[in-house]
Amino acid sequence: MLTLPKHGRYDYSPITERKDYSWPDGKRLAFCLTTNIEVYAYRKGGGWDPSKKGEPQQQRNYSWRDYGNRVGIWRFFDMFEQFKLPAAHNVNSLLYEYHPQICDRIRQRGDEVVGHGRTNSERQDGLWEADEQRLIDEVTKQTAQWAGRRPKGWMGAAAAESVITPDLLKEAGYTYIMDWPADDQPFWMKTRSGPILSVPYPVELNDSAVIIHKDQTADNFCDMVVSAFDEMVEQCTAQPLVLTVSLHAFVMGAPFRIGKLRKALKHCVEHPKRDRVWWTRPGEIADYCYSLPPGIIPGEGPKQTAKS
Repeated sequence: MLTLPKHGRYDYSPITERKDYSWPDGKRLAFCLTTNIEVYAYRKGGGWDPSKKGEPQQQRNYSWRDYGNRVGIWRFFDMFEQFKLPAAHNVNSLLYEYHPQICDRIRQRGDEVVGHGRTNSERQDGLWEADEQRLIDEVTKQTAQWAGRRPKGWMGAAAAESVITPDLLKEAGYTYIMDWPADDQPFWMKTRSGPILSVPYPVELNDSAVIIHKDQTADNFCDMVVSAFDEMVEQCTAQPLVLTVSLHAFVMGAPFRIGKLRKALKHCVEHPKRDRVWWTRPGEIADYCYSLPPGIIPGEGPKQTAKS
C-alpha cells in the first residue's frame, strides 16, 4: 500500500465531529483584520512585481511596494478608525528601523503585532536550524523593543516555513502560528516541545493572492470578503468559526481599490446578524483558546493554561 509523506503536526479532525463552544459573550464568529506591513531590500532578494510575474528586482517594483508604507497603510488606519475595528499587523521587524512612524501609530491604536520575519526579501524555509533560530530571536527582541511587548503569534514572511519552524517558535515562547491554512477553527499542533495553537489565516481571502497572483480585480476580492462573511455568519450557529481577512497596503491601499474595501467592511459591520460577531485579533483568539478546558479545541493541547 502506498504511504504518503506525513508532517506529523496534527491529526485529521472533521469539523462536524468536534465539541461546541462559543467565543466571549456568546459570540459565534470571530472576525479579524490582519495587515502585512513589510520592508524590502532594494534590487536584492525576493518581492512581488505589479506588472509581470518573475520580474527581476528593480526600482519599479521596490517603489510600488514602498507605496504601502508611505501611503496605503495610513489609509488603512483611517478606515479602521472609521469602522471602530481592531486590527493585527504582520510586521517585518526591520520596519522600526526604516518606518518608525508606522510603529508609533500601531502603538497608539493598541493593535496587535504579529511576528513576520525581518524582511519579506528573505525566506526562512532554506535556513539551517541555528540560523532560523537566530532570525526568530532577532525578530522577537526587536519587536519587543519598539512594541513594548514581545509578539505572541507568528506569520512567516511569504508564509514560508522549514520543517522545524513550529518547533523553534514554540521554544522561543510563541503561543500561536498562522502558517497552516487548514481550518476555519483554531487547532492544536504538535511540536517537539509541546503544543502550539494554529489560528486560521487565509491563503485565498488575501488581497495579494487574489490580485497579484490570480490576476483578479478589487471587485473580485471584496466580493469574496462579503460572500465569506455572509456565509460564515450563518454557518457559525452550528460551529464557532474564525474569519480572517489578509490585507497588504501596497495592494488594497491604492485609491482605486480602497473604496471598494470600505464598502465591503461597511457591509460586514452593519450586517443584520452582526450581534453574532466578535470583532477581534488573532492573539485574543489564541488567549481565549488557551483558557478553555482541555479537549475543547481540536488536537492535544497544553495540560495547563498558558500565560499571556
